[in-house]
Amino acid sequence: MSSGPENDLETARRVVQIEREALDALSISLDANFSAAVDVIVGCAGYLIVAGVGKSGHIGQKIAATMASTGTPSFFLHPTEASHGDLGMVRPDSVVLAISYSGETRELIDLLRYCRSHNVKLIAMTRSADSLLGRNADILLALPEHEEACPNGLAPTSSTTMTLVMGDALAVALMARRGFSREDFGARHPGGKLGKALHTVADYLMSRDASPPVVNQDAGLQDVIQAIAEGRQGCVAVVDEDGRYIGIVTDGDLRRYMQDASEAGTAREMMTRGGKTFAKGDRIALVVDVMTKLRISNGFVLEDGTPVGIIHTKDLLEEGYI
Repeated sequence: MSSGPENDLETARRVVQIEREALDALSISLDANFSAAVDVIVGCAGYLIVAGVGKSGHIGQKIAATMASTGTPSFFLHPTEASHGDLGMVRPDSVVLAISYSGETRELIDLLRYCRSHNVKLIAMTRSADSLLGRNADILLALPEHEEACPNGLAPTSSTTMTLVMGDALAVALMARRGFSREDFGARHPGGKLGKALHTVADYLMSRDASPPVVNQDAGLQDVIQAIAEGRQGCVAVVDEDGRYIGIVTDGDLRRYMQDASEAGTAREMMTRGGKTFAKGDRIALVVDVMTKLRISNGFVLEDGTPVGIIHTKDLLEEGYI
């Protein structure tokens, strides 16, 4: 076989084409058993336990992780470990999803026997209804027989792609059945960009000092300077006699006032009236977008008109929100 960049691209396109055709075949093959599997998993009071060996095991781990993060309690169980004591994790209220493209994976035998003897529902993901796995399944999610993209027709490629997509389809169908929301997703993804994008201002404030720098509207110049210095946010909220927010004094406002004023005044005279504020229920992603568009570095959080927190772009940056 010739080699070189052109041949590499030809190979890549051939692989993509073969796997695309495999997914087309999978889409056509879907039947009522898919909905039956969704019914069983939705009705499961315990865990969805995913099992597989080799490449099917790796795909199974991803499926279990996707399920767990999208509203279906799930974990991966290695069949070999199951045979050496971990079958104790499989309870009668569980559902087992066993994966084997050939359906003849011998390491699954002990798990299959256990499911049958303990009345545990078994969903099989395999190409053959007449295989060891297919014959023992309560519900069969049949994968089409399709050529592998490997030039030798051996390395799992098309088959693992179909398995992965079938798992994704199950997970998304379950999300739809459960009415799984963005809020549900955020609760399960508190870390990383995905989770942080769904955090609310209230989530953000939990890990920060909840006392923002505040001065009364009648506070003098020295009090304003001291409040800004002690707050270390480059600004201070100005409140009226009822403690309600009416404006903001930034260090820039302070410098401009000191340059222009002939005598010391009050916070009310120095402040920028209003200013952008946020509520505890606002999403941090919205806050970042607003602050970026307005080119502001800070904004106060209000509750019933009273300042209860402050958001600064440097803190958002440090904590990975930007």
